[in-house]
Amino acid sequence: MEQYIVTGMTCAACQAHVEKAVSGVPGVDRVNVSLLTHSMTVEGAAAPESVISAVQNAGYDAELKKESAGQGRPGMTERFQAEEDALRDRETPKLLRRLKLSIGVLLVLMYITMGHNMLDWPVPEFLNHNHIGLGILQMLLALIIMTINRDFFRSGFKSLRHGAPNMDTLVALGSGVSFLWSLFILLKMTYMITDSTDNMALMPLYHNQLYFESAAMILALITIGKTLESISKGRTTDALKNLLQMAPKTALLERNGELQEVPVDSVQIGDIYIVKSGDAIPVDGVVLEGTAAVDESPLTGESVPVDKAPGDSTSAATISQSGYLRCRAARVGEDTTFAQIIRLVSDAAGTKAPIARIADKVSGIFVPAVIGIAVLVFALWMLQGAAVSRALEHAITVLVISCPCALGLATPVAIMVGNGMGARNGILFKTSESLENAGKINIIALDKTGTITEGRPKVTDLLPAEEISEETLLKYAAALEERSEHPLGKAIVEYAGEKAGETEVKDFRVLPGDGLQGSVDGGTIVGGSEKFIRSRISVPEEFTKASARLAASGKTPIYFTRNNEILGIIAVADTVREDSREAIAQLRNMGVEVVMLTGDNRNTAEAIGRDAGVKHVIAGVLPEGKEQVIRRLQEHGTVAMVGDGINDAPALTRADIGIAIGAGTDVAVDSAEVVLMNSRLSDVAAAVRLSRATLRNIHENLFWAFAYNILLIPMAAGLYSGISLNPMWGAAAMSLSSFTVCMNALRLNRFRMQDAGKDRPLRKRATSMEEIEYEMESLLKSNETEEEKKMTTEVKIKGMMCAHCEAHVKKALEALDGVESAAPDKDAGNAVLTLSKDVSADAVKAAVEDAGYEFLGMTE
Repeated sequence: MEQYIVTGMTCAACQAHVEKAVSGVPGVDRVNVSLLTHSMTVEGAAAPESVISAVQNAGYDAELKKESAGQGRPGMTERFQAEEDALRDRETPKLLRRLKLSIGVLLVLMYITMGHNMLDWPVPEFLNHNHIGLGILQMLLALIIMTINRDFFRSGFKSLRHGAPNMDTLVALGSGVSFLWSLFILLKMTYMITDSTDNMALMPLYHNQLYFESAAMILALITIGKTLESISKGRTTDALKNLLQMAPKTALLERNGELQEVPVDSVQIGDIYIVKSGDAIPVDGVVLEGTAAVDESPLTGESVPVDKAPGDSTSAATISQSGYLRCRAARVGEDTTFAQIIRLVSDAAGTKAPIARIADKVSGIFVPAVIGIAVLVFALWMLQGAAVSRALEHAITVLVISCPCALGLATPVAIMVGNGMGARNGILFKTSESLENAGKINIIALDKTGTITEGRPKVTDLLPAEEISEETLLKYAAALEERSEHPLGKAIVEYAGEKAGETEVKDFRVLPGDGLQGSVDGGTIVGGSEKFIRSRISVPEEFTKASARLAASGKTPIYFTRNNEILGIIAVADTVREDSREAIAQLRNMGVEVVMLTGDNRNTAEAIGRDAGVKHVIAGVLPEGKEQVIRRLQEHGTVAMVGDGINDAPALTRADIGIAIGAGTDVAVDSAEVVLMNSRLSDVAAAVRLSRATLRNIHENLFWAFAYNILLIPMAAGLYSGISLNPMWGAAAMSLSSFTVCMNALRLNRFRMQDAGKDRPLRKRATSMEEIEYEMESLLKSNETEEEKKMTTEVKIKGMMCAHCEAHVKKALEALDGVESAAPDKDAGNAVLTLSKDVSADAVKAAVEDAGYEFLGMTE
């Protein structure tokens, strides 16, 4: 994708014409032109030279953005400078100069036309009652104003010559026709004087048919409107500009025992950099030494500083408010989180929301249609016997009152402000389309682990056996689990803290069938699931009941034994995030049906769902299963998927809107259209809320833009009885219409994204609750875990002497049709089989004996 700066565009008709011209270039797959940022993104294999040539042939100019034109991968500073250059307000200074000069000359002109002619203000004696002299002076003053604002005529007639008239064409025609008609009347007056006509006979022509002030006033008023519009458009990009200004320029590196201040682009991965109080962190890194309170609001919108200590990660552009940090660079240049945010926000500004295409289609034919209407109005008034001056007045008013800019700006200004609001609050919309569509969501599927829950299991219960203390149970369990890589084991070690490493473990090994074994203090310690422990020893009923109770509440019970005697149970669970319950309640209050998708077993999933307030739970789904569930839910409404893991990527891609938790994997973030930098589920509701507010603002803008033209063009044509507009009033109305649209969009800056007080459901819900319930039941049944369908059985085997024997038996048994897995244990003299279907005892016996061991029996 290449990005360009396009100059010369003045209205939505220009934007539509550039898009049409570039889309016809061979090799261009897609093109988006933004009138707001004067930028263009082009996707496809077309050469930049061909694209620029097409723009120039359409009557405009284009150039590659600096980072696109550069060779190789640009540095972060170069990238940000290019973005700042693209957003730099070039128009407002020019317009302000034109406006000041125009107003100065216009005041003199209005003194003559309004002050002297209507209020009898004094003029030099030689001009008093000198209608020819006053007319010539008006002509000269009007010419000066037309020269000051010659860009209207240059752009308007240039676009007309290229067959794509724009708003400037309307202004140039209105002003130009007014001037030429007035010039004709002035020449007629000079002829009448030479023909001995009395000076008093010139008064009707002078007072009623000279429109020099209209020709000048039209340009001045339009320039006022364009200036206000330019200023307000500039404010819509303030969020991105402010982000760019926060970009760090230098870094304080530690090299050869000395501190050196270098450009931030010079920092390499692995470099050691120093951050002092008040400094901006130059790149993403990891704290090696020191502590500090860091303001992360540029990335997350959170105003409360975050304490950083050794081992914590830091992000570029965040600011140390106090303290001292010594860090190692982990991600530099374009790979930093800050650079990625800038890229996402910038790329989103170059995309177009689907709703904008409505206005684009209208804008493409708007100006030619208005010119046609003006010609028709002139003809109809002439046919009715009106004076030429009156027919011209109505035609000119139609030209100058029509406003395609309001249509063209209605969507992009609101999208830009909405995107900026999201970026400031840690919610990144990758495209304008995703910002628009997020508000239309009526079904949200949430991944469980890391989204609803913390994603980090924690110990919740210690249930020691009789005469065993909690300290003893934890001591042996932590000693055994310290050698394990399993997340549940890490939770136990973390819970035990420093005590975990106090006891030495010998002969540690992982046992087939979810178990661990090791020698601690001369005794054999074994840990594992109830099923695994039950395959080795008899489990007392009270522990079975306790285990069932823990599992029913969403916890995972882990048994520990010493010398085949139960030490107790340690329960571990992935706890629900603090904000999950409130976030889910907010989504439901907004009329969004919430579904939880997880690969966990049904009991655990439903327990978490009850705790979090999720009514619909679909458990036991694999990554491809999640994608299938999303596909089926899409039959009932617009579906969003929220996830953070690699296994969520297919579902994120399939969903109408993919929302990634910012702390998730790169794959998940890349697959999503919306990224939540704060990793808070409550930001999902905020994203939906912001999208709905933005869409509502767009509808208001479009309503105003269409209503303005629909109501005022007929008024300008003189179709409303008793109401008449002259060209000056038409120019004033037109100049304010675009400004009104921009100012309405800026109201979004006051929108409170986290305020759920005014939430309302969408008028169009996903479907009836009965259908949702039925679909959920169907999905629950069709996605039952294979684990729940499988059966387990125990085979008694004699003759296994070592780990090699266990491996031999395992291979023989797993070769049988229907045996999913086999877990032989030489010490227990058995093998636990997991079956997908019934397997006969004769087949098992044959496999064991063929392997060279004795088959002693099989439990049914």
